[in-house]
Amino acid sequence: MEKYVITLGDFLKNAGIVGFHYMLKCADAEEGVDFGHGEEDQTLWINMDFAQNADWTDMYFKAFIEYFGPFSTYQKILDKIQICMDKIKNESWNPGKTEKDDLKFINDKLLSNSYQAGFANIQKSVRNPEVYQQLKKNKLSDKLSAEELNKRLEELQEFLKQPECKETFAMKSIIYTYINRFWSGKSFLLRTNAKKNMREVFEKDFSEPFRQYLKADHKKAKDLCIDCGDPIGPKEKISIAFMNEVGDDFTRKRSAFWDCKVDAFLCPGCAFIYALSPLGFRLYANKFVFVNINNNVRALLDANSKVGKVDQEGEKTENKKYAQWFAETINILLREKQQELTNVQVILRGIGADDRYKLSIIHRKMLKIISEPRVSDALTALAKAPLTKINNEFVNHETTVMNLLQHREQYRLLNYLLKENVKEESMNFYIFWVYEVQLWTDLVEKYPERGERHQKGKGIAMYCGSIKKSGADLRKAIMKAKGLTSGDGLRGIEYQLLNALAVKNVDKFMDIVLRLYSAYGGQRTEDGHELLIPSGFVQMLNDKEKFTRYGYAFVIGLEGSYEKEKEEAKS
Repeated sequence: MEKYVITLGDFLKNAGIVGFHYMLKCADAEEGVDFGHGEEDQTLWINMDFAQNADWTDMYFKAFIEYFGPFSTYQKILDKIQICMDKIKNESWNPGKTEKDDLKFINDKLLSNSYQAGFANIQKSVRNPEVYQQLKKNKLSDKLSAEELNKRLEELQEFLKQPECKETFAMKSIIYTYINRFWSGKSFLLRTNAKKNMREVFEKDFSEPFRQYLKADHKKAKDLCIDCGDPIGPKEKISIAFMNEVGDDFTRKRSAFWDCKVDAFLCPGCAFIYALSPLGFRLYANKFVFVNINNNVRALLDANSKVGKVDQEGEKTENKKYAQWFAETINILLREKQQELTNVQVILRGIGADDRYKLSIIHRKMLKIISEPRVSDALTALAKAPLTKINNEFVNHETTVMNLLQHREQYRLLNYLLKENVKEESMNFYIFWVYEVQLWTDLVEKYPERGERHQKGKGIAMYCGSIKKSGADLRKAIMKAKGLTSGDGLRGIEYQLLNALAVKNVDKFMDIVLRLYSAYGGQRTEDGHELLIPSGFVQMLNDKEKFTRYGYAFVIGLEGSYEKEKEEAKS
């Protein structure tokens, strides 16, 4: 059996391979017959007969709609139509701001330039095109009677659910929201093709050249594909410049090449693979995520699978659980057969037009950290916390995960959260779990062997808990002595301690703590013990690591998070 072999490459090529595999699965191609894995799982192959006769355009469109369709503007339009109809049906239609915004969303999106261009291509092949034409003349309005509005919504819903409408409008949304973040200036993303039939231009620019390339004889070809190294004829060369952030416009900028002769061309096969790269990324609310493993095709596919539990449960949520995705991915990487992996590359990209690729390396040490149950439990708990805006910055579990990915300590984030909590006492949930992530990250690095870590680490974690309690006991003593009913009177002290921790000023921190215990120490705590400065503070004087670890634990107790932590544990 003759085969066309696809080799691994850079992260975008590998994302294209993942997308290609997903597309084949969506098309019900038979593994082992139509496609399969090469020796030692270093390549992916396609049956040449299958490849030369496949309807690649149809497969491409259906795969993108299958995955991105549920997140598209088209689906949001249908959702809002159904919401409005349900309200009318339940006799709860009382046009307010929400209802007006929903109708405006439906009008604006359906009448956008891209949707109107799409309608122009299908209006002769769909039923009841007058429904859309009526919308152009008379938009949906809350001024309409409930009966009239419901009638028009029903007609619009039926019109939009036609297969031709679904494909056209969904793809218009997907093209201008997702695909154009990865490539542009070619096929349906070439400005002059905006009003043309999407399938026709994709067939002309990608699918047909791919099929013809597979059928052609290249014995006399002089040029080579810069990716796979296969020979290409003069009329088959495709510039890689259509990929965003990969290369300049080589037509105008030739100075980077020897003698100004451009030779950065792809073969039609690699070009088609690169065009599939958006489908290789997984979408989590406002982030594209790809795990690049360059030594094993099956591991690459497993790490970027789109059929896992996480994908089924929450990709449409506004605040996707990155930590759950991260934990699931790491579990894949830690399977017994993948123990030889040393580093894993993770690529993130926002869905915004100005977002760029963010590349991070997960070292083997990070794999151990994330597999520690205390860390993965903390990340899972953080994933349940809502998105919070502090000043002009958004804070959620993603910040903690990114710190892990980029090998940064969590203490800067912890200081930020504690200072915000001093003002509003609303960050307790975050504070406890972020501290837990940092503590056990330190313990994994200190005690690489799990048995030793759990034996010694448990004692260290318990001692950190006792220091939190010391801070909480001091808080109660100060409030009792001053007759305070809230922690507002402690703000100045807490800020000073946090500033000392931020710059690792041991002398300043200890000076404040000693003065506090001089003034309020010696009292009896609720459990009958004498209020004394923690013995571990002596160790902080000459140990920067313990100063930071114990210092933050103490402040967490002093500013009230320890009590909230106990309440959370009880609930």
